[in-house]
Amino acid sequence: MFVYEVDEELTLKMMNTSNAEKLFSLIEHNRDYLQEWLPWVNSTTTVEHSKQFIENAFQTHADRVGLTSGIFYQESLVGVIGFNEFDWRNKIGYIGYWLSKDAQGKGIMTRAARALINYGFEILDLNRIDIRAAVDNKKSRAIPERLGFNQEGILRQTEWLYDHYVDHVVYGMLANEWGI
Repeated sequence: MFVYEVDEELTLKMMNTSNAEKLFSLIEHNRDYLQEWLPWVNSTTTVEHSKQFIENAFQTHADRVGLTSGIFYQESLVGVIGFNEFDWRNKIGYIGYWLSKDAQGKGIMTRAARALINYGFEILDLNRIDIRAAVDNKKSRAIPERLGFNQEGILRQTEWLYDHYVDHVVYGMLANEWGI
């Protein structure tokens, strides 16, 4: 099971089904906020959906196709971060994340992303890490920009978000640029 101690306040770890109620509650309390940029929010309507998400995360980890972890700040679940997908042939990891509205402004996501990037390059031996965010999602875009990722382009109409397409900015970091 994946557990990564980031610092004295912050831990990334795989959730288990006992976290399903807390995860669902976090989504429920942030539903309007998360809905702006995350297309899965409307289909997460019960604790069972959160439990299925956690079970799926274990399966994708076992299959080595992804790695999903809860972000625990001062031992409380405040968000999710992970490698949504691995391309092992090309040694690329694709990072995705979200954080509750109340937990923002404390540097949590920047520290969590930095830790996951370190893990990806140092432990998983990835060569490249991508982060993609909607063009207008300034908070999500700030993370790779703050961490020194290169903005590499824009993918047009790459995500269906409820009733419209959104463009994504692609950010990339290579292992030899990260400085490990």
